[in-house]
Amino acid sequence: MKDFQTILKKNNYKKIHFKLSKTQHLLIKATINGVKGDFILDTGASTSCVGFESVSWFGLKPKKSKTKASGAGATGMLTQLAKDNKLQLGKWKYEGFRLVVFDMSHVNIALQEHKAKPVHGIIGADVLLKGKAIIDYDNCCVYLK
Repeated sequence: MKDFQTILKKNNYKKIHFKLSKTQHLLIKATINGVKGDFILDTGASTSCVGFESVSWFGLKPKKSKTKASGAGATGMLTQLAKDNKLQLGKWKYEGFRLVVFDMSHVNIALQEHKAKPVHGIIGADVLLKGKAIIDYDNCCVYLK
């Protein structure tokens, strides 16, 4: 395993730890525009997003969007789009980060029903693709380049 980590480090990958929640979600800390938050790392989510209630927390400037969101049992949800943000996961940084903003209350209600903590948002496949992600489930970490 150390050889694998050495190869990744030589190829400029950054190691970011995540935790496994009671609901088997991957929980990761992220900093958006200099503000820390709690997120689900979700390979099945096409786009990273935050809830409407987190707009001011992260200093986002969302604009109207015609796109409707769906997922986790909800469909046709109104969205907004916040462009040109700064994302940091561990030491990995992404400038010009775009976020979809929508009502995430159904996600957090489901988490709380299972005695899990609510989250600010979801880090999706857009970030994982940008960072050429390698997920190490056994050691609870993701590597991003």
